[in-house]
Amino acid sequence: MDIVWIRAQVRKGDYELTSHADEERQADQISIEEIEQAMLNAEILETYRDDPRGPSCLMLGYGREGYPIHLVCGQTPSKTLRIITVYIPTPPRWIDPKTRG
Repeated sequence: MDIVWIRAQVRKGDYELTSHADEERQADQISIEEIEQAMLNAEILETYRDDPRGPSCLMLGYGREGYPIHLVCGQTPSKTLRIITVYIPTPPRWIDPKTRG
């Protein structure tokens, strides 16, 4: 996954949110605008080349209020950016936004 390509897709609005990602974002009260903002300032933390759904990555970006947002995204066979899940990293799974618990 390439961060430049990801940002370009977000700027064009050429992405899709899975139903799982939509449920998770609502549970954590993350707006679509915050997802877009987070993706535009994100860094890739982990790359999953062997994901059965296709290559994907874990990204860390920040919402409007400066809180961390994790996003897992991949690319569809038709070359659309797919946001697989989105959540706010919290203990015990995460020590801090970049360190697993």
